[in-house]
Amino acid sequence: MDTATLSAFVAVAEYGSFSHAAEALFVTQPAISKRVATLEESLHAPLFDRIGRQVRLTEAGQTLLPRARHILAELRDSQQAIANLAGRVGGTLSLGTSHHIGLHYLPPVLRRFVQSFPEVALDLRFMDSEEVCRAVAHGDLEMGVVTLPPATTPPLHHTPLWRDELCVVVSIDHPLAKARSRPTLRQLAHYPAILPAHRTYTRDLIEQAFAARGVTLSAPLATNPLETIKMLVTVGLGWSVLPVTLLDRELHVLKIPEIRLARQLGIVTHGRRTATRAAHEFRALVEHIVPPTLQRP
Repeated sequence: MDTATLSAFVAVAEYGSFSHAAEALFVTQPAISKRVATLEESLHAPLFDRIGRQVRLTEAGQTLLPRARHILAELRDSQQAIANLAGRVGGTLSLGTSHHIGLHYLPPVLRRFVQSFPEVALDLRFMDSEEVCRAVAHGDLEMGVVTLPPATTPPLHHTPLWRDELCVVVSIDHPLAKARSRPTLRQLAHYPAILPAHRTYTRDLIEQAFAARGVTLSAPLATNPLETIKMLVTVGLGWSVLPVTLLDRELHVLKIPEIRLARQLGIVTHGRRTATRAAHEFRALVEHIVPPTLQRP
């Protein structure tokens, strides 16, 4: 058993496909199949059931998966601790962020980072915040800059950085934009909403705030990212809740005293993973970001 076979096993388990695992590890599919077969032979147990095009973990595979992840994480952590002694900022920094944060918060940091540390290979992935958190927890990403979950759950470690104010918005032609009086939550709920997808941190925040006031939302449209929601609002398909960073002349902000919403943005890392020097440097730059809302004159 070696790290190559364990990496192949974990990749197949996570992607549910030998071909996708091969693409992720930059090897051929026969090489992946051979590594998994070697591992199964050494353990004297099948690790996957191959039924048609479906690949599923056997009971033995389910038992091995968390241990394989732990072994690979420990090896990576040991290699990083030794590399850090050299003081060189290089290697690969695997980083995940949401589309909104990547577009509105990170551009100056990314520009400065690649200029200051040209030896670092930046593996930047745009994903939903929830996906980033899962990838960091599994060890697939070293760091995330995301909308933080409402509670800290091991092994993740959260560092809050910015409070992201949210506003209820409609298009400038929406009936509520033309009304002189401020609508109540119940009046707002009579109109269709366009919200982030179910089981996202922002969607949960909005639904909980409305439910606490006894209001049920009707949201026939649910999508990500927020820039897409903004477009759907501006063309008149419904109202939504968006960050102040997205406000412009095409949107009308509704003043609703009953509710005030904000989410927390920040950094998420694995609590038991030794940070690379590249991660330390990137984190230092991120922590000095001036939020876009404070950059406005």
